[in-house]
Amino acid sequence: MKKLIEQIFRFGIVGVLAFIIDYGLMVFCTEVLGIYYLWSSLISFTVSVIFNYVMSVKWVFNVDNGKTQTQNLIFFVTFSIIGLGINQLIMWLGVDKIQISYLIVKLFATAVVMVFNYVTRKWYFKK
Repeated sequence: MKKLIEQIFRFGIVGVLAFIIDYGLMVFCTEVLGIYYLWSSLISFTVSVIFNYVMSVKWVFNVDNGKTQTQNLIFFVTFSIIGLGINQLIMWLGVDKIQISYLIVKLFATAVVMVFNYVTRKWYFKK
């Protein structure tokens, strides 16, 4: 149980840092560079996924799961693309269809994708 709590704590720290990267870069790209919010969201999500991958395999999850680094990377990229799709769908629905600020919608999208990421990574990296 202690190991699980420590893993969730580490996942939370990495998640907070990835969120700061994702949210901050999205706002910068949209507000400062004038990039359309969905493109900004795609850019920022991608950068934060790279950070998240490095930290997940180095610090959060035990990646000695009997699979090669290539298999682990393919899994991570595949599920990150699915997470990106979930993120973009929520962003589009919230902003374009429901007319909520992209700044608020991103908070909800991040929470949904964070749960998705934890569940899928926990399942994949189990021993």
